[in-house]
Amino acid sequence: MQTFLVARHAESECSSRGVVNGEPNSRCPLTERGEAQARALGRSLVGREIDLYVTSEFPRTRRTAEIALSGRELPPWLELAELNDIRVGAFEQGPLEQYTAWAHTHQPEERPPGAGESRSEAAARFARGLRIVLARAEPAILVVTHGLAVSFLREASAGHGFHARHAPVPYARPFEF
Repeated sequence: MQTFLVARHAESECSSRGVVNGEPNSRCPLTERGEAQARALGRSLVGREIDLYVTSEFPRTRRTAEIALSGRELPPWLELAELNDIRVGAFEQGPLEQYTAWAHTHQPEERPPGAGESRSEAAARFARGLRIVLARAEPAILVVTHGLAVSFLREASAGHGFHARHAPVPYARPFEF
């Protein structure tokens, strides 16, 4: 049986300021609080075998995983663009509230202005990424990605359809699948 644990990255400077960041090349490191959250994630993994860790292309996801896995021999790492955060177009580096207000009043298939990605496109991309993870042979995999991807996975695994609003996902908390 394959087990995979999925966690949202720890708090970043962007998220602490309420700034949306959907571009992996933007600088947005973990905060001190985020580093503490990543260490707490590591403590929650004590005694669990991790055979592979998977992250998006965002440095904050890899940093979260590496802090969480410190103190043990690092397993192999796989970086998947399919697990990147949603591209928000013209909302990039702006207030998260503005993007979510837009998203709550537009259909999931609609792309935000400025060459953004629709929520439907992002969900399909996340699903492709998770299929890649599930096809792996390693029995225990840690995936560190973004809140929206974790929300979509949790909702889909509970048999719920697509929602315009998602329950907040805590930082650096593993969900087992």
